[in-house]
Amino acid sequence: MSPAAHRTIPAHTLSISISAPAEQVYAFVSNPKNLPLWASAFVKSIRFDAGAWVLQTAAGSATIEFAANNPFGILDHTVTLDSGIRVYVPMRVLRNGSGSEVLFTLFQQPSMSAAEFSADMKWVEQDLRSLKTVMETRHQESEHTGQK
Repeated sequence: MSPAAHRTIPAHTLSISISAPAEQVYAFVSNPKNLPLWASAFVKSIRFDAGAWVLQTAAGSATIEFAANNPFGILDHTVTLDSGIRVYVPMRVLRNGSGSEVLFTLFQQPSMSAAEFSADMKWVEQDLRSLKTVMETRHQESEHTGQK
């Protein structure tokens, strides 16, 4: 194979610690209906239509497909834009003590400038902070009510 066949593209993995059990975080994030509750920088709304999850974003509509539910915390997903471009997004929830660590890898798409990639990273950081707030609030509420 030629060297070009093995080229990589720039990537950046973001992580955030969340004071909520990994199982709770995984269950919440793996449900596409919850995307607007924490990924509001990207997802404005979501609906299930003709067998697919359809997102409304600032850039238009897209579909999203998550990895099948699994016991490993794998939340990889593929976003297909209106243009047909498919964007693979690796995502994990790991146990971190009695809480969790969420990892999100962002790849710089070929058509994306360095400034656009940096802006995308900031949006993902904002969404991960939102996820932390939502999950920690839910976890505290469940502890106060005795629910899990």
